[in-house]
Amino acid sequence: MSGPATKDGGGAGTAGTLVLPALADGAELIGEFKNSGYRDTPQLVRLPNGQLVRLPPLLYQVAGALHRHHALAGTTDVETALARVAETVSEAAGARLTGEQVVYLVDNKLAPLGVTTYSDGTAPPVVRSDPFLALRFRIAVFPESVTWFVGGLFAWLFRPAVMALVLGAFAASEVWVLTARSISDALSFAILNPVSILLVMVLGIASCAFHEVGHASACRYGGVRPGAMGCGIYIVWPAFYTDITESYRLGRAGRLRADLAGVYFNGIFVVGLTLLYLQTGFAPLILAVVYVNLEMVQQLLPTLRFDGYYIMSDLIGIPDLFRYIGPILRRALLRRPDPRLADLKRWPQVFVTVWVLTVIPTLAIQLALISTQIPALVVKDWGMMRKLASAAADGADPLTLVTSGLQIFLLVLPLVGLAFILYGFARGLVRWAVRYVNAPVTKAASGA
Repeated sequence: MSGPATKDGGGAGTAGTLVLPALADGAELIGEFKNSGYRDTPQLVRLPNGQLVRLPPLLYQVAGALHRHHALAGTTDVETALARVAETVSEAAGARLTGEQVVYLVDNKLAPLGVTTYSDGTAPPVVRSDPFLALRFRIAVFPESVTWFVGGLFAWLFRPAVMALVLGAFAASEVWVLTARSISDALSFAILNPVSILLVMVLGIASCAFHEVGHASACRYGGVRPGAMGCGIYIVWPAFYTDITESYRLGRAGRLRADLAGVYFNGIFVVGLTLLYLQTGFAPLILAVVYVNLEMVQQLLPTLRFDGYYIMSDLIGIPDLFRYIGPILRRALLRRPDPRLADLKRWPQVFVTVWVLTVIPTLAIQLALISTQIPALVVKDWGMMRKLASAAADGADPLTLVTSGLQIFLLVLPLVGLAFILYGFARGLVRWAVRYVNAPVTKAASGA
């Protein structure tokens, strides 16, 4: 799932013929970020590539005034049009602004963010966010039109009466499957029948896909358009995604509904598997229920960018919690204040601080535990590879080969993922150390 992202703008103004700046082609002024955790409520702008940018009220008023007064460009000179824009912004902001200051704000703030053109008519850059631990190498499989249609097919599942019925059925299914049925017997059956393991994996993938349909349906129910749906790589694991950035047009309740919708649809999938088991008595379906439950638990974890992370983020109204790891650690360990923390309200600031000081040790412990299992994983991978090669030489059936290959693939992924994570942390640590060492030199150069 993707949220509002900003990119720090900077740089000097542009030189050349002065023209009246305009909104970037395809940019849209959305308005207030509802229920935000910031002291000064930011305003949202949707860029042509679908990314959202948060603006302080003054910059948003400048962008809005430019958009409204752009029709004057053909009827009056640029200086007069800029003066009228400055007058409009001054009346709204309660502070005197000149046309030259409008040009400065455009060239040094709005245009570098991709919101407006520069004052010489140059098109803004294409701004793309690169959040920490985000989904990489994404491929859109279904466009917005298909996602909108699919979301409409299931949006009725969010009606209060239907949700109460579904949640009751899910609770009953969980109690019956996890207490009245023997999971160990189902596991023994699956071990003796490797093909059933492949079936459990297929059902798990289907549950993940249905999870994404839930996010799209929640957006459709809330009255906003879901984006493309596709797949990508999260760290190194294959993952599905649905772009629900438009949910930031909604209030806190609507955003939380969109965040929880995926797990809600996993619950519907569990109910379906339970009913199918009642009809067939096929033991691997019990393992599939357990598998989907593990997916739900994983999605609710707040440490990485799963649904639990976005639930916490929308609960306090702070879009990117990882952005505050550096400022909070700098304040907690080095006793250095950071202005980014001062922008937050009191309760969100406390919440983010607790989250950072909890998540960082948790991630460190997880990495340490995974690291201790590396020798065992390598030995197990090697044994599985030899077993697969032996089975292929003995003429094993194709399904057995495919199942063994998938097991090897799933065992290798944590090793590759750990290597990438350690590399990312080491690179970030080196960059931080370099900035910390060079900070006094930079300050001295700035003073000079």
